[in-house]
Amino acid sequence: MYLKQTIKRGWQLSIFLVLPLLANAGALDEAIDTQVNTDIAAQKSQEKIDNLSDETTDMLAEYRDVLRQTQSLKSYNDQLQSLVNSQQEEMASITEQLNNIETTQHDIVPLMLKMIDVLQQFVTLDVPFLKQERQTRLEALNTMMERADVSLAEKYRRIMEAYQVETEYGRTIEAYQADLEDGETKKTVDFLRIGRVSLYYLTLDGKEAGMWDNDKKQWVTLSDDYIQAITDGLKVAKKQLPPDLMVLPVKTVGEKQ
Repeated sequence: MYLKQTIKRGWQLSIFLVLPLLANAGALDEAIDTQVNTDIAAQKSQEKIDNLSDETTDMLAEYRDVLRQTQSLKSYNDQLQSLVNSQQEEMASITEQLNNIETTQHDIVPLMLKMIDVLQQFVTLDVPFLKQERQTRLEALNTMMERADVSLAEKYRRIMEAYQVETEYGRTIEAYQADLEDGETKKTVDFLRIGRVSLYYLTLDGKEAGMWDNDKKQWVTLSDDYIQAITDGLKVAKKQLPPDLMVLPVKTVGEKQ
C-alpha cells in the first residue's frame, strides 16, 4: 500500500507539471491509477522472475551434482561387474577341478607309491651311509601314505623333499660318527662320505681305515698309507681344514681298487 501511494504521488507531481494541458481532472486520476497499477504489476513480475532465476540456478547445480554421482556410480558398478565376472570364471575353474579331483587321486596315488618304492630300492643298492637316517625317512613316507589327515599335496611335497635330500648327497662331503657293522663285529668309527661315490671309515684310535666296496657289498681294510688322507678328509668335512687335494682310493664300476 505504501509502495502504491509513493508511486501515485510521483505520478501526481509529474501530471501537475502538465496540468495546464489537461482539462478533465477525473480522467487524470484514472490515468494515474492505471499507471500505478501497471508499475506495481511489473515490479511483482520482476520479483517472480528473480525468484524463478534463483530456483533455476539451484536446480541446475543440483542436477550437475546428481550427474556426477551417477557417473561415479556407473564406474563403480562397471568395476563390480568385472569382479563378479572374474569370480564366476574362478568358480567355474574350481568346479571343474573338483569334478576332476577323484580322477587325479586315482592317477597320482599309485605314482607316489611307486616313487617311494623306487627310492627304497635306490637306498638299498646305494653306498650304505647314514643308513638309520635314510631308512627312518622312508618308513615315515610309508606311514604318511596311510594317513587320511595328510593332504594329497602334502604327501607329494614330502616325497619330493626326500628325493631332493638324496640328490643333495651326491654334491656334498660329510663326516659323521656311527657304528660300523662288519659281520658279527660292531665298533664306533668316524665315517667320511664323498658324494655318493665313496665311503670311508677311520677307527677312533686312528689306527685302522677302510672303504666300502659296493660291488662286493662289504668293507675293505685300507693300507696305513691312506690313514692320513682320510684323517685330513674328515677335518675338511668338519670345516676344521680348508679344502685341499686328497689322494684316496676310489672303487669304480667294473674296475679294481
